[in-house]
Amino acid sequence: MASVRLLLTTDTHLTPRYPNRELPAELWERIDAADVVVHAGDWMDPELLDGFERRSRRLVACWGNNDGDDLRAHLPETAVADVGGLRLAVTHETGSAAGRERRCDARFGPGSATPVDVLVFGHSHIPWDTTTPGGVRLLNPGSPTERRRQPVCTYMTAEIRDGDLLDVTQHALAPGAVRRD
Repeated sequence: MASVRLLLTTDTHLTPRYPNRELPAELWERIDAADVVVHAGDWMDPELLDGFERRSRRLVACWGNNDGDDLRAHLPETAVADVGGLRLAVTHETGSAAGRERRCDARFGPGSATPVDVLVFGHSHIPWDTTTPGGVRLLNPGSPTERRRQPVCTYMTAEIRDGDLLDVTQHALAPGAVRRD
């Protein structure tokens, strides 16, 4: 089985309200190179979704709490896809860090209505990489545009090979990579 290169991102928070905020060039390059792009919501601008759809070979995405009706009409609250022999889900919110593994096992673990191998989520802007007791890998790539309480903006890449998730890497964007007003 061939390997599948993943780009994982969320919380891009681009909006016409901030005309000088843009997605970093490094992230666009990774999107262009990826076999599958996963976005866990909070796009805020339908034109950004259009750009991802044009440039991605395959896009697995959902809407976030800051996304309006226009984005919600085109994206699910939770997307589930088979990717390279793995069952992957993407949703924006998983609740607070306390109890996250238990909640995610109940919703996505073995024996749930929607069992998956990997869950990508967003909302907190805090990178996260853990595995639930039930074996679900939980990944939050952070945000490439709004670091909030984090030292830098981030995204993740990974590879699926022979049905295994490998080489999950968190990437820090260089200060100044994100333009702001």
